[in-house]
Amino acid sequence: MSALDPSLIRFEEVVPAGANWSHVLKRGTTLRITDTEGGANVSALFYNFELLCERLNLPDSLKCQHIARLTKGACLYSDMGRILVSITEDTCGWHDPLTGCSNAKIVTAKHGELSYQTARNAWHRDAHSGFLRELGKYGMGERDLAMNVNFFQKVTTDDAGRLVYHAGNSQAGAFVDLRAEMNTLVVLNTCIHPLDTALTYSPKPVHLTVWTSPPPGPEDFCRNSRPENERGFILTERYFQ
Repeated sequence: MSALDPSLIRFEEVVPAGANWSHVLKRGTTLRITDTEGGANVSALFYNFELLCERLNLPDSLKCQHIARLTKGACLYSDMGRILVSITEDTCGWHDPLTGCSNAKIVTAKHGELSYQTARNAWHRDAHSGFLRELGKYGMGERDLAMNVNFFQKVTTDDAGRLVYHAGNSQAGAFVDLRAEMNTLVVLNTCIHPLDTALTYSPKPVHLTVWTSPPPGPEDFCRNSRPENERGFILTERYFQ
């Protein structure tokens, strides 16, 4: 699926390079994130908006599905065993759930310090600081940070167990669809990946589309992609009964 029925679209928005964004993605809607230029990194956190202490648990998400990357069919679980969002479409093919987000120390070491007063909107930002600024809007802070996903990025391990960053994993126009299985607070940041090998500080913008999507039925691909996901969907559906 690539083209969306215009009648289903609720709103669209561009997140600039190096920026923050958040929205309560309602159950029954899907967020499409499109890498418009290629090479984007979208660091993401997810929370149950009705109970903000329930948040993304990446270790359990990976363990129960026997995966170390994210793509179509994967579900992102909360620390209570419910599914926050599921990946219903993906044209990129590999998204990084392992390496966390950039921070001020990493960005300064790679690219130097460049303030807003000096460079205006081209100033050097990092995802950790951006997450804290965005979470502050909901009364949350450092203690509420969890492991994040890095959409459009690929990281593998070599035979010695070292992390290997794959530049150019995402091409212009690649997209990933995140279907909300709960009323999910989605927090995004478009700063560079912590392992980014680019010589220049060059985060990329992304385009967001929120659209009305049907609920997952018994034949849903994400529900059936892994045995544990059936139980995850049942627990999630009971939450709303």
